[in-house]
Amino acid sequence: MSEFDFDSDNDSLDASAPGKPKSPMAYRFRGFLPVVVDVETGGFNAATDALLEIAATTIAMDEDGMVYPDQTHFFRVEPFEGANIEAAALEFTGIKLDHPLRQAVSEEHAITEIFKHVRKAVKSAGCKRAVLVGHNAFFDLGFVNAAVERIQIKRNPFHPFSCFDTATLGGLAYGQTVLAKACSAAGMDFDGREAHSARYDTEKTAELFCTIVNRWREMGGWPPVD
Repeated sequence: MSEFDFDSDNDSLDASAPGKPKSPMAYRFRGFLPVVVDVETGGFNAATDALLEIAATTIAMDEDGMVYPDQTHFFRVEPFEGANIEAAALEFTGIKLDHPLRQAVSEEHAITEIFKHVRKAVKSAGCKRAVLVGHNAFFDLGFVNAAVERIQIKRNPFHPFSCFDTATLGGLAYGQTVLAKACSAAGMDFDGREAHSARYDTEKTAELFCTIVNRWREMGGWPPVD
């Protein structure tokens, strides 16, 4: 069993365990707080390509058990030393690295600040750890983990490999795996001119995630019937 198999040492997080969490959010996701993350990058290789933007939106729950996007934190990021940046990636995202108003910060500052807010949200929600939510989440998680390794952060609040993917959830709920099309199918506004900004994509992904989770609850899918 992997050292990262959190099921093995967190039995108290199981909703069926006698000591189940009192927090509704912790009960809903087995002790994990969903946090939506989107990154914009200089390419597809997390080990070699630059992290250029990162945004994270925490998810909260109201007294009726419905989830909603809470706070968003966003940073433009200076490429790490020696980072690869593909011209096609900049053309796709529209990021202008030399723009005078870009006001980018170091990778270490961006990740440290976002992790600080995530840890605070995890504690406030009565959860034990965060789980990354993303559209094609493996991509975002890969870049987050690569940045963590580069700057040697010891306390990563996110589960190292598990994630919730709204491309999969969108395909299940609406038959759509593209973010813009899934949002449209869910009755959400989506401005294509704002797409590929980490902040905008994160907030739209968070809205989509909450819409699907809440719809499942309305249909009787949660909480489970004993």
